[in-house]
Amino acid sequence: MTAFNTVSVIGLGYIGLPTAAVFASRKVKVIGVDVNPVVVEKINRGEIHIVEPDLDIIVRAVVSEGWLKATVTPEPAEAFLIAVPTPFKGNNREPDLRYIEAASKAIAPVLAPGNLVVLESTSPVGATEKMAEWLAEDRTDLTFPQTHGEGSDIRIAHCPERVLPGHVMRELVENDRVIGGMTPKCSALAVDLYGTFVASQCVVTNARTAEMAKLTENSFRDVNIAFANELSVICDELNIDVWELIALSNRHPRVNILQPGPGVGGHCIAVDPWFIVARTPELARLIRTAREVNDAKPGWVLSKIDEALGSFLRDHSERSTAEVSVACYGVAFKPDIDDLRESPALGIVRTLTARHPGKVLVVEPNIENLPDGLNAELVPHGTEADIHVLLVDHREFKASAPKAGLLIDTKGIWNR
Repeated sequence: MTAFNTVSVIGLGYIGLPTAAVFASRKVKVIGVDVNPVVVEKINRGEIHIVEPDLDIIVRAVVSEGWLKATVTPEPAEAFLIAVPTPFKGNNREPDLRYIEAASKAIAPVLAPGNLVVLESTSPVGATEKMAEWLAEDRTDLTFPQTHGEGSDIRIAHCPERVLPGHVMRELVENDRVIGGMTPKCSALAVDLYGTFVASQCVVTNARTAEMAKLTENSFRDVNIAFANELSVICDELNIDVWELIALSNRHPRVNILQPGPGVGGHCIAVDPWFIVARTPELARLIRTAREVNDAKPGWVLSKIDEALGSFLRDHSERSTAEVSVACYGVAFKPDIDDLRESPALGIVRTLTARHPGKVLVVEPNIENLPDGLNAELVPHGTEADIHVLLVDHREFKASAPKAGLLIDTKGIWNR
């Protein structure tokens, strides 16, 4: 039985809300904190603002039973989990810790001796120590691990999330957790906390190694995706079907090449490797190159759309460019979710709408409205268009390909 009766989760997004819901489902009182009052009101009605299988059922139950409540202002608790974004600073790909700093300063007034603060946000190496410094600056009446070690009033640890959107509720419980405390006692307390719901192992290390572990996991995947994406560009130049090539190569017992696509998106793989590059720019040469390959793929897809437009106009000389319609299939960053963060598909559509004078249609079954400022029309699957561009392999698109028009398939599901 855990020693924690009340847990506060700061940030009720794609990770924070599922984490809060899982704690609450274990009969732990959870105070969820978010700066968006609309999100807070919705959760307190037992509703959710994101798409994640089974999350709606759990949130409805734990809110109605009184185990979860949301608020815009932090309240006292025994443990605080910070799950806020870590974006870039402008366009220079330097990690921006302002949300972590804001969350730290928000909880500082309600901290009490014996509390545990866990940073779950994917962060550059050293972010947990920086968070501890911010807390110490605001609470000079309390002691912290960086100055008082095992005897500190407040315990601090890093425990990065390691879940796949679309499977979060299952993977929160089933996946191992890496826990890095600033002291062994901090780690032990965090293991006790996550033992509330984690059915697998809680593996202990130090805070810096825990931070680097998450960045390493996503950088490993990014490098392997970059290999597949580079192959797809090479195969296009050599008139080779890249998906057939990969399928053949993967018949080797020690080869497992991933599938190419229009780029890499999401809040992790498209971002985390740059945190390593920013910290060690002269050493992270392979990681940087992989990022550059994947970041360049949307531009290559746009060049394929330009080629298709040219081909269509040559075959239909009576039509102008403004009379050619382009349908883009999917703007989420991966299949079967509504998450648009760092989505290469969305970036492709944004650029296309800015430079194509004709109609741009978007087929995205997981959202009800397109992002503000996107000059495109949200339409159902099956809408007619002159050029069809598959960007995300949602399940709805796998069932059938468009019957008329030019096809650009960046995922290989229509070609196959």
